Amino acid sequence: MGGLYDTSASGGGDVRLVKDIHVTYNPYVLGRYLLRAPYGSEGWIISINNMEDLVGGHYWVGISCLIGGVWHVISTPFPIVVRGFTWSAEAYLSYSLSALALCGFIAAVYSWYNNTAYPSELYGPTGPEASQAQGFTFLVRDQKLGIKVASSQGPTALPKYLMRSPSGEIIFGGETMRFWSMQAFWVEPLRTSYGLDIYKMKSDIQTIQTWEERRGAEYMTHAPLGSLNSVGGVATEVNSINYVSPRSWLTSSTLSSEGGLSRIYEPLLYMRPID
Repeated sequence: MGGLYDTSASGGGDVRLVKDIHVTYNPYVLGRYLLRAPYGSEGWIISINNMEDLVGGHYWVGISCLIGGVWHVISTPFPIVVRGFTWSAEAYLSYSLSALALCGFIAAVYSWYNNTAYPSELYGPTGPEASQAQGFTFLVRDQKLGIKVASSQGPTALPKYLMRSPSGEIIFGGETMRFWSMQAFWVEPLRTSYGLDIYKMKSDIQTIQTWEERRGAEYMTHAPLGSLNSVGGVATEVNSINYVSPRSWLTSSTLSSEGGLSRIYEPLLYMRPID
């Protein structure tokens, strides 16, 4: 009716109309997502970060599904396929379940890491996004206390606030360096082609209470880990609130593992109180 919600819209996300003339129909542009590596800073199809490519990809998926459906109706399997597979009800079911399992893993990873198709404002932050938000929030806090974040080092001699990525870009330091290739539109205004812009951090953040700062603080404390206080280096709710975001439920239900792990055999449950 009114458009699609775009997390990258100016001012922190908004519903906007994706105009037909701007939708990406070019198969070369969209095909590059399929040819990317699924790890590192590549991210395969999960790395899509704009609505024009996302909508264009849905056009191509819809067309290919229609063509595939017609193909299956009017054609018969090739002889090599007939000889290579078992043709029974149980076999059909097993082939279908294996395909669904593959699609389930893809959908789960997509919903966990992608914040364009699954905006963080609606589903909660991604794990990498919450980790980056923690580094960003602490950097802003300490910078306002007068610490020179570009040169301060932690106890491990690694830069505590900023460091270099494998490609040489300036990234957030500390434990959040694991997710240095993460993209989120509350932090992208602080980036240049060389990575994080130290000058922008000093001038844009220190002078005003920016929406990026508020967004980062919210995402840090709402890490989609279902954890108490801190797991994986991300500080969650300070009052031990077990926060599970819609993103967590969506990812877990896609994998059919929302029940979690059983804790009945944890040694802690059988230990005497320390007092």
